[in-house]
Amino acid sequence: MFTGIVESIGTIESITRTGKGAQMEITLPGFASELETGESVAVNGCCLSVVNRTDSTACFDILAQTMAITNLGHLHEGDLVNLERSLCQGSRVSGHFVQGHIDTIAEIVTIEAAGNDHRLEINLPIEFSRYLAPKGSIAVDGISLTAAEINDEKQTFTSWITPHTHSVTTLSTRKNGQCVNLEFDMLAKHLERLTSPQIAE
Repeated sequence: MFTGIVESIGTIESITRTGKGAQMEITLPGFASELETGESVAVNGCCLSVVNRTDSTACFDILAQTMAITNLGHLHEGDLVNLERSLCQGSRVSGHFVQGHIDTIAEIVTIEAAGNDHRLEINLPIEFSRYLAPKGSIAVDGISLTAAEINDEKQTFTSWITPHTHSVTTLSTRKNGQCVNLEFDMLAKHLERLTSPQIAE
């Protein structure tokens, strides 16, 4: 479980393809030496388990499905990623509850400066739009953001990025047309499951 508050930015040192999956080595500034094998780290919002580590890097095995449905499959050596360690009991939850289970990827329509802030507009795939409400929470590359505006006609949502969030996450390197990972609020998904009839075949 995570909160969507990015702890640091890492750099991909290597990606080794293993069939349709991969093993990825990433620098983890500030906390690599504190990790244990099997511990969870959110990488661009994807929950990955530490396979082994050094004092400055950690390796993660990435399943074929994860490579297929997240933007990890689009990354290369030298690319930057958002990092967050799993939530500790007793910690403050400054963002929202994030599982690290990516629902889909979507394209950045616009990311642009607006005074001291930045405006981020992202495509909202129609099959997932029901999970996002105005002022609702969404994790974008593992960053807890608020959907300030939802445009159903354009099938987009817009979030406003503070200077701090822009400076401490990979949003400072993002460009129009790039893909980001989206994780929708798990409460919305559970509510849909509870209220939808389950038909046995």
